[in-house]
Amino acid sequence: MSGLDHSIQSNLGSNVFQEMNFKSIGLGVLSFLIVLLFMPLGHALMVLNEVLLHEAQLLGAGLIGLLGFVLLFYAIRIKASPTILTLLGLIAGILVWTGWIEFSFVWIAQKLEVSPLMQDGEIATKPEYLLMPSSLGILGAVMLYFLFTNTKCQWFVGLQKILNTRKQVQDTSKLTKPVAVVTFIETIMIIWTFYIVLLLVYDDAIAGDRHILTYLVAFGSLAWSGYLIMNLFKISKFDYSIRYAVPTVVIFWNFIEILGRWNFFKEIWIHPMEYKLELALTTAILFALMVFLVYHARNGKLKWKSS
Repeated sequence: MSGLDHSIQSNLGSNVFQEMNFKSIGLGVLSFLIVLLFMPLGHALMVLNEVLLHEAQLLGAGLIGLLGFVLLFYAIRIKASPTILTLLGLIAGILVWTGWIEFSFVWIAQKLEVSPLMQDGEIATKPEYLLMPSSLGILGAVMLYFLFTNTKCQWFVGLQKILNTRKQVQDTSKLTKPVAVVTFIETIMIIWTFYIVLLLVYDDAIAGDRHILTYLVAFGSLAWSGYLIMNLFKISKFDYSIRYAVPTVVIFWNFIEILGRWNFFKEIWIHPMEYKLELALTTAILFALMVFLVYHARNGKLKWKSS
């Protein structure tokens, strides 16, 4: 799912994609960092809910998802710039995924008393993630919606062309696209998809975390995200840049997740009580970057200049 909301065109005269320049590269870096910082903070939020609320964690999860719903509801009722609506959709997607989706698996795992997968005396995969691959069929069914409706995601556009259905599904209406809702559902779909990918390759019955397939996913994701970053650096529109950064970061995060699985570093986002300062600084930096983005988006351009 690498196109996400717009198509990459080879035409150098495209209004959205153009030759790299200082502005588009700077905007690409800014968008990438904003979405990237959401990844560890989303993990930390889930762990904090489990640690701080414990017995009431499902209630906390419900409230986290509800906050995402409220933000999305607010976004579709206000008149705001596409950049603000995109950010609201992104935040709503992360909150709903963390609160309602991930903790629904936590609930069922607790209910069924599913044991975690242990390796070398430590938890390698939590019970909820052992259950998550069961949603593969639902994921496939939801993907059919995107396959047979108008989209600018390059993954689905390519499949539509192969199936010769592109013309039939293209929407010729002039209706305004609900930017927040589009960002919301795409964020959830991309996170969901690659969670499933990682969990499947981690499964010893399929591959295992030291299998050649896992190495291919890790370094293939790194290479794929590198390609997407080059495309991201060509985008000069603020809202498009954020939306394109979502799949770029999530695919890059596959590499980070697998490195953590291989114990290359300590994942501080799953130990938020030990790394309060680091996560607080991450939150502050993320907030500052979003304020910076929104401020300059309102002015229609970034204020820095190349030397």
